[in-house]
Amino acid sequence: MDDMNFALAGELTESGHRLTQRVYYEDTDFSGVVYHARYLHFLERGRTDYLRCLGCEQSALLSADQEGLVFVVHRMEIDFKQPARMDDILTIQTVTEKAGGAKMVLSQEVRCGETLLIAARVVIAVINRMGRPRRLPETIAEKFLGMTAR
Repeated sequence: MDDMNFALAGELTESGHRLTQRVYYEDTDFSGVVYHARYLHFLERGRTDYLRCLGCEQSALLSADQEGLVFVVHRMEIDFKQPARMDDILTIQTVTEKAGGAKMVLSQEVRCGETLLIAARVVIAVINRMGRPRRLPETIAEKFLGMTAR
């Protein structure tokens, strides 16, 4: 990945991944507050770029072998703490809680400065291209486990 694409994908930190995003008009409701469903987009971008920074391109995982490897959200718990507003600069932090077997558990936060806006816990199922559970390969699990909360 070249430097420009890497910068767009955020950065790995001691404990996980950090992505910065601006709130645009399209993310807000008529009052200028971020619409609740748009937080799912911010969280997804955080998870996708976390994978990218770990060297796990999703399209490559799907075609890496005959079985294919796909990550799907199985469960998500979200606590809405404070609203974000148009033009805010958000930081999406993603941290691995667990990686192994046929699932991963990630903790995510969305902050504006030091203010916690959203806290989420996401259970990711690991499946093959046929939609059946598949074990997370050890080499990939190790990448995620190296980024657990400290």
